[in-house]
Formats: sequence, C-alpha cells, structure tokens
Amino acid sequence: MNHALSRRLLLRYALSCGIAATGYRIARAGSPPSPGADTNVTLEAFGADGKSGGTVSVPRVVKTDAQWRQQLSPLAYTVTRHEGTELAFSGPYNTNHADGLYGCICCGTTLFDSRTKFESGTGWPSFWSPISRLNVVERSDSTLGMRRVAVSCRRCDAHLGHVFDDGPRPTGLRYCMNSVALTFAARAATQSHK
Repeated sequence: MNHALSRRLLLRYALSCGIAATGYRIARAGSPPSPGADTNVTLEAFGADGKSGGTVSVPRVVKTDAQWRQQLSPLAYTVTRHEGTELAFSGPYNTNHADGLYGCICCGTTLFDSRTKFESGTGWPSFWSPISRLNVVERSDSTLGMRRVAVSCRRCDAHLGHVFDDGPRPTGLRYCMNSVALTFAARAATQSHK
C-alpha cells in the first residue's frame, strides 16, 4: 500500500469518526438528564461589580432541543448545543475591550472577567482564566483527530470553546471562547460605604 492511499484511508476514517461523534452530540443535546441525575449544581455567584458572593446551589438548566432553538440564534444554537465553532474574527467580543463580565448566552451564569481577557491574535475572545473554576467544566475532546480540552458551562452544559496551554502568565492558559456563546455586561461601579 502506498503512502497516498494510506493517508486517504486515514482521512476517511477521521472524517467518519467526526461525523459519528457529531451525530452523537446532536442526539444527546436535546435529551434530558438520565433519571436520578443530580438536578442542582454548585456555582460561584458574582455581583455586577465582579465581586464574589460565595457559592450557591442552583437548579441545572435543562431544555429540549426545540426550546434551545427558540431561545438562541441559529449560530449560537449550533455552537452551544452542538459544539460548533464560529468563524475566526467574526464575533463581536473578539475586539471588545470594555470592562465587564462575560456570561453564558444560554443560562446567564457568569463565566469570565474582562480583567483576564487578552489579545491572542486567534480571532476569538481569549482569557487566561475563568472567573471561577466552579462555573465551567473541562473535558477531553478528541473530535476531528485532535486532542483538545473542551470548555462548557456547568449550569446548562453549553459548549463555549476550548482551553489551550499557550496563554500568558500567570496561568499559561488560553480559554479560546466563541462570542456567540457569551453575553457581556459592563462592570457596575462599586458602592463605597461611609
């Protein structure tokens, strides 16, 4: 067998695995949690000024596929519910330099602080840390023949993007997020008490 044929077979295998994995994610996305699944999650709550309000136990957000389609734009639906990716340099938050907080487009959970945002040059909003490790879930992602770490919202399981180990100090991480998976709110002024 020559190398060209071998590469073609490998590419076909990788594509068929990717298609099968996508089909599984699409089928899974509209399904409610299995019976007995924990219906609450523990998150860290944040005020509009970015200050932590401590941990809270809140209901997990679970909706049908039809409900997510009704709530989200077509692109946000594809990205968050079926692990899609927006085109590089297409999202509004890639070049957003305002001071504030980024939340989940699906459930509103606070995910990132603009104070950890940096210019990665990749075309997606990038952060060197989530606002709280409690508010995100990281898991291995080997789709498309690559080994990556996918990042999702802990409360509603919305796919947000991926995390890589080529970011700046202090963490050395780059949370590469999709703009359509996020909301943004300007930071509220801190009230001083006399």
